Amino acid sequence: MSTKKDKFTKKDIKYMSLALNLARARHGLTGENPSVGCVIVKNDEIISIGQTGYTGRPHAEHNAIRNSCEKLKGSKMYISLEPCNHYGKTPPCTTAIIKNKISEVIYSIEDIDKKVKRKSFKILNTKNINVKKGLLKKEINNFYNPYFFNRINKRPYVTGKIAISKNNLIYSKGKKKITDIHSDKLTHFLRYKNDSLLISYKTLNKDNPRLNCRLKGLNKFSPKRIILDNYLKTKTTSYIFKTSNKNNTIIFYKNADKKRILLFKKKGIQLIKSNLIDNKNFDLKLILKKIFTLGCRNLLIEGGNELSKSFLKKKLFNEFYLFKSPKRLSKLVDHKEINFFKDLTQNYKSKSKINTKLGKDSITLYKN
Repeated sequence: MSTKKDKFTKKDIKYMSLALNLARARHGLTGENPSVGCVIVKNDEIISIGQTGYTGRPHAEHNAIRNSCEKLKGSKMYISLEPCNHYGKTPPCTTAIIKNKISEVIYSIEDIDKKVKRKSFKILNTKNINVKKGLLKKEINNFYNPYFFNRINKRPYVTGKIAISKNNLIYSKGKKKITDIHSDKLTHFLRYKNDSLLISYKTLNKDNPRLNCRLKGLNKFSPKRIILDNYLKTKTTSYIFKTSNKNNTIIFYKNADKKRILLFKKKGIQLIKSNLIDNKNFDLKLILKKIFTLGCRNLLIEGGNELSKSFLKKKLFNEFYLFKSPKRLSKLVDHKEINFFKDLTQNYKSKSKINTKLGKDSITLYKN
């Protein structure tokens, strides 16, 4: 029977740390479900591990049980999040734990889902399974902040990213790239870890970006592309339009002629009609609520100055990456200067430097 003062050994910490690392490895890749890590130990030896499946199923506990080549009777299970106890698309994890006669379960924190919270503890205890909780609680709570945010606010966890030159330009005619290859890799890693990516049609038409993850072997985890385009002005010659299908591209628009709408729909693009505020800008909170209902849980915004500023003013970013190159760009040609530093520093008090130890770019992470 567990109490509020559960005690843990160094080995317990080691096994739970592994469970956390397994969960981290799948963060952003498990659909609508949280990423969970699970480790099964018997006679002080790891006999199996499991992670949440890429679609959110099977759950980590089921995968760990299935992966084991040994009988699980008398074993101990470490889980980063409270196991589920209800029937959904798969049977409850608590049922599988009981069926396989696992004798002890240690999970770090309670699930915020009302269908699960604190119920698994009671179910397992009634079957004489020793249950403990609270191991690495602070560290694992921080990891699940995006999931908790999703559950409470019913909108995706939003990460922003923009690159600027030493003299604070985001654009200078004739200069396409600002950051170095090492910053580029971090950008692609962020795309890998977010299920969706949002930009405006202006950025799309100017830069013709691919918006995919180009880290070796990870292209299949490229995010869904979401475009804000008031009157369907997205260029049909763009990479995004040419590679669109019913699964990878959404465009929010206000109005367009019927031929234009039909052209985009034939390409398989999901068009969502949405009203504008003052006939100019979309209601960003409404957009976030809508894409949450479509399954988006982690959203990356690679917008230009105006889109980033709009999100910053409304405090809609949960975190924001500012990439700053040591290179200066010319102001003697057509250029664009960043103008939201005040909003960034006032609304996001927590900031930390990310040291890549490789490139010369400065990368600062701001959090609210």
